[in-house]
Amino acid sequence: MGTGPWNQSMVGFVLTSLFRRSQVHLFLFSLVVLVYVLAVVGNTALVLLIWASARLHTPMYFLLSQLSFLDVFFTSVTVPKMMVGFLFGWTSISWAGCGAQMFFFMFLGAAECLLLALMAYDRYVAVCSPLRYPVLMSRRVCLCMVLGSWLGGSLNASIQTSQTLRFPYCGSRQISHFFCEVPALLALACADTETYERVLFVTGVIVLLVPIAFIAASYVLILAAVLRMRSLEGRQKAFATCSSHLAVVGLFYGPLVYTYMIPASYHSPGQDDVVSVFYTVLTPMLNPVIYSLRNKEVTAAVRKAVGKCGVQRNP
Repeated sequence: MGTGPWNQSMVGFVLTSLFRRSQVHLFLFSLVVLVYVLAVVGNTALVLLIWASARLHTPMYFLLSQLSFLDVFFTSVTVPKMMVGFLFGWTSISWAGCGAQMFFFMFLGAAECLLLALMAYDRYVAVCSPLRYPVLMSRRVCLCMVLGSWLGGSLNASIQTSQTLRFPYCGSRQISHFFCEVPALLALACADTETYERVLFVTGVIVLLVPIAFIAASYVLILAAVLRMRSLEGRQKAFATCSSHLAVVGLFYGPLVYTYMIPASYHSPGQDDVVSVFYTVLTPMLNPVIYSLRNKEVTAAVRKAVGKCGVQRNP
């Protein structure tokens, strides 16, 4: 194959399979599929539970339902294609398909980053200004928060996808990854990408580090307010809801910071695959589990829903 640029819009790319044809990798593949199914089912169930339970019609749970909604689609952008590639050997992906996968991955990922930061603000208002909570977190404000996270994610994805696909690609068509992610695709570009990689770094600061700083500042103020509480029950409730959010933040932001903020020279394809599986499959599966186990209101709503199902089955 020549080293000159080829027409990627006609030829497309080839994704490397995450797993090889062996018993061990078949087990790992089955495990990833199971986690993916649990992630989709768990997040869908949480969205339906929040929608159906009147006691969960509050700003915090409205934002949580949006987080679960994003997680369903975020994990579905990459895993089904990986499953098809392993089972049927369909590892090729068209130029348009690669661009679409890249766009929706970055769109949903950035939207979730922004939404998690806004959820920290919700917890800050609930703990530090409880009397003003109905005004500061009105339905209109919540809708604006969700809309803002979606618009921010869409803007981020539009800029990065359009700029990444403008580069000429040459040599190997094989992307050393199981989905079209910007760093893996740039490795195939036969042009100087240093300037664009700096832009990506700045974008990472805006989408990742600024929200992390906002979350950290919010929780410093929350911790100070909790320590001033005289009620032990109030402290426990605040710690329960805040610790759930912090656990989700750590699981989601940590791998993304590694992927997008640490220079590519410190990465290896194997490490990138493992980290990507973590935040595209495992974290979306853990989110509803963390919020369900650590939140009495959610567990009570689950028991009530299960109780209703039992009554309907046994009239």
